[in-house]
Amino acid sequence: MDARFKGSGFIRNLDQLGRIVLPVEWRRRFDLEPGAPLEIIPGGDGCLILRKYVPQGSCTFCGQLDGSRLILGRPVCEKCTACLATAASA
Repeated sequence: MDARFKGSGFIRNLDQLGRIVLPVEWRRRFDLEPGAPLEIIPGGDGCLILRKYVPQGSCTFCGQLDGSRLILGRPVCEKCTACLATAASA
């Protein structure tokens, strides 16, 4: 875990529907907009890991799923590839 967040836990109660609210500072820090998909992974020691869900093969920059190709081992869509090429030539 990032050293900046070590010991910065918080206590939240589940509501009647099993929901919790993440602090706005964390939502901003991790770029979590309303409706963002999150993956909840059970840990072997009774903890839960919560992370932003990114579908496998989606573009590293925009998240698009179609037409991605690997650039330096990362999937990048055609539109973002063109943007990168333009930025590199500038």
